[in-house]
Order: sequence, then structure tokens, then C-alpha cells
Amino acid sequence: MTTQSNSPAHTSEPVVRLENATRIYNPGENEVRAIDGVTLDVARGDFMALVGPSGSGKSTVLHSLGCLDRPNSGRVFVEGQDTTTLNGDALAQVRNLRIGFIFQSFNLIPVFSAYENIEFSLQILGTVSPAESRDRVNEILAILGLEKQKDRRPNQLSGGQQQRVAIGRALVKRPAIILADEPTANLDRRTSEDIISLMRRMNEEKHATFVFSTHDEHLMHHARRVVRLVDGKIVSDERKVA
Repeated sequence: MTTQSNSPAHTSEPVVRLENATRIYNPGENEVRAIDGVTLDVARGDFMALVGPSGSGKSTVLHSLGCLDRPNSGRVFVEGQDTTTLNGDALAQVRNLRIGFIFQSFNLIPVFSAYENIEFSLQILGTVSPAESRDRVNEILAILGLEKQKDRRPNQLSGGQQQRVAIGRALVKRPAIILADEPTANLDRRTSEDIISLMRRMNEEKHATFVFSTHDEHLMHHARRVVRLVDGKIVSDERKVA
């Protein structure tokens, strides 16, 4: 059973909010409105899928939520902070401290071990002591079931193991929100199911907030909220009710 709504049922301040956001590529005669006046609140604890046909705007919404792409108009709030006027350095600080990213191509550092790839997120923060860093990374490795693979480099890991490392890299810094771009696209069905189960468990046990763009029907099925886009606009926003 689903309910349809333009805003989350949660009453607390959204983790991230797009407010009337429009992103135009190639302004002028051949302009493309990747998103067009999109308003979207992401509530704390959401497990949300952005879905739609190719070119619908879901990746642009995801990148806007993550402050990777600036809208031409409208605003983006991260934990109540208006990021619209921030300069590049300040925006990078928001991304580093508050947002975790999982990419379909994994984007792991090839010369780093699984342990080092996860640890690198904390080194970038520069606010975590070596002892706490070690504890956090080892905890994440245990959750991911990667203790025995912690010293292996990416080319010594399976695709599923690499994606687990990518998830660990996002989780270890304890961000406000984790954004995943087609996280199961390069995985076989069984591995995809394992990754989906892992993300759901992190959502339920660690209260991690997830938003992912996807074409994967199985992942859509497990999402608690499904936002559909067509031609850069939200056409439905369904929150599943148990």
C-alpha cells in the first residue's frame, strides 16, 4: 500500500531540501532543462529511490542534493543551511562533512587497500583522531563482512566487495545523507540483492538516510519512498506504508 504526497510525512526539518530548483544546460536556443522547478524534501531516515526514464532529471536531482551541481535558480538547503551562495571551498566543506557518495563505478583508489580506501574519508575530514579512525574503520569492515579482505586492493576484490568498500567509505564519516548513483548497475542480480539488503540494514540499524537514482526494479521495490521524474519534473512522490 502506498500514499502519495508532495512532502514527507516527517515533521522535523529535512536533511536536504531542493526549493524550486531549475538546472539548465546550454542556455539559449538549444537549452536543456534537466530539472524544472523541482521542490523536494529529504526527511531524516528516508530510504528513497529517484526513478524515471533516461533524461528525466534524476541524476541532476541527485547531484543537486549532493551540492555537486548548482541549480541555475532555486535553492538547496543542507540541514537548514542555504548552500546557494557558498563559494567552492565552503561547498566542498559541506560535501565532506555532511554528505556521503556511492558511485556505480565504485571510484576506489586503486593503490589503496580496502581499509585505506575507507579510512581516506576520515583523513579528508581531518577532525578524527588516529585511534577513533581505526575503531570506526574496523567497525565498518566488520559490518560489511570485509575483515578478511581489508588489506586487499580494489583489483583483488569482486565487484560486490568493491561496492561494499564504497558504501563503507560513505558511512564511516557518519554523514547526514548518503547519495547513491545507480548503486547496483554494475553488479549481478545476487550481488545486487546483497548490496540492497546491506543498505536497508544500515538504514534501519544506523538510521542512515539514503537517496539513490536507479533503474533497478528490485531496488525500487525495497525503497520506502519512490519519487518519479519525467522531463525534469516530479510527477509522483509515493511513501510506502507498512
